[in-house]
Amino acid sequence: MQDLESRLKATIRDIPDFPKPGILFKDITPVLADPKLLRATIDHFAELYAGEHIDVVVGMESRGFLFGAPLAMELSAAFAPARKPGKLPYDRISVSYDLEYGSATLQLHSDAIKPGDKVLIVDDLLATGGTAEATCQLVEQLGGEVVACCFVVELTFIPGRDKLGGRPVQSIVKF
Repeated sequence: MQDLESRLKATIRDIPDFPKPGILFKDITPVLADPKLLRATIDHFAELYAGEHIDVVVGMESRGFLFGAPLAMELSAAFAPARKPGKLPYDRISVSYDLEYGSATLQLHSDAIKPGDKVLIVDDLLATGGTAEATCQLVEQLGGEVVACCFVVELTFIPGRDKLGGRPVQSIVKF
């Protein structure tokens, strides 16, 4: 884990003033460009949750898809995308939530989770926790059990973990 954490820290690049002035964006695209590092990241999460009998992995739009889909394959689980409005074609449920600069909505197909499904939520980064909490609410509205929320990066100077109400949280890199 320590080696993976240091490899990720050395690879994730900082982009100042993106998407707006004063924000230091943690860019994971160099991780995606390194097949061995990407594989090691997916393998790490797969090892953590191999014994949990995960039924569905939910990834949040859009970078959560990049880690969630291959992780679902490794866990022999279904993958369900949590998307912004207007992106899912079938019957869906929605949750709106507040951001530091406005509000947003996430949706999930109404048949993505069955009552009793064990669900793992995945995204690239945990900051304020609003998107992850909204995703947990979607899963729970459909009767799923959130086993954990996992992230490649966690910004520990923002209390996003607290927003998740005591649900288990795993992250590899902390800034």
